[in-house]
Amino acid sequence: MDINTKTAIVTGASSGIGIDFSQALIKKGATVFGLARSTDKLQKVQQELGENFHPVTMDITDHDAIEEWINATFSTDHQPDILINNAGFGRFADVDELSLDEWEAMVQTNLSGTFYMTRQIVPLMKEKESVCHIINIVSIAGKVGNPKMTGYNASKFGVRGFSEGLFKEVRYDGIKVTCFYPGSIATNFFGDKDIDTHDNMMQPDEVAQVLVNVLETPDNFLINDITMRPLNPKAPEDQ
Repeated sequence: MDINTKTAIVTGASSGIGIDFSQALIKKGATVFGLARSTDKLQKVQQELGENFHPVTMDITDHDAIEEWINATFSTDHQPDILINNAGFGRFADVDELSLDEWEAMVQTNLSGTFYMTRQIVPLMKEKESVCHIINIVSIAGKVGNPKMTGYNASKFGVRGFSEGLFKEVRYDGIKVTCFYPGSIATNFFGDKDIDTHDNMMQPDEVAQVLVNVLETPDNFLINDITMRPLNPKAPEDQ
C-alpha cells in the first residue's frame, strides 16, 4: 500500500503508541481520524500533528455512537483505507481480587470495542477497489498467560481469535488483517499500573515504524501476525 493520500482511523489516539501511529501515518501523507475519550488530549495531539489529524471524541465501547459517527463521516464515495484498533485497557490483580467492573471494562474496551469498530468499517472497505488494511494491536498477553493478568489475558486472547477468523473471512475482499503482539513498550500504559518504564523497553516510534513497514507491503503480500519484544527486557539497574 502507498500510504500517501490514504484515510486511516486510529483508536486510542490521545496517548502512548496511538500518537506515534498517527504521527507516522501523517508523515507518510495519510489523513488520520484519531479516536479517544479525552477531547482535551486529542486537541493537544492535533496541535502537535497538524490539520491532517482529525480528533474524534469517542468511547469505543459505545456501539451506537460509533455507528452514528461512521455514518456521518463516511459514504460510498469516501471510505477508510486503514483501521488501527489500538485502544486498550488493563487492570492486574489475582482472580479473586479482580473486580467485576475491571473485568467488564477490559472485555468491553479490548475485545468488544475492536469488534464494534471493525463490524462498521468492514462493509465500507469491501466497497473499495484498492486493498485495505486492519491492524489489531493485541499485546504479548494475547499469546502468553501470566498470574494477575487473567482478565487482560482473556480479553487479548479474544482479540487474537477474532483477528484469526477475520483474516480468513475478508482476505478475498481485498482486506488485510494483521495482529500485533508487542512486548513491553515505554508508554504511560505502565504508569497507571505501578510498573516503571525503562530504557530497555521498546520505544513507541520503533513500533510505529513496524506498523508503516507492514502497511507498505505489496498488495498480495500479507503479514497476518507479528510478535515484537525487547532483545534484553531487563531494566538497566537489574542487569
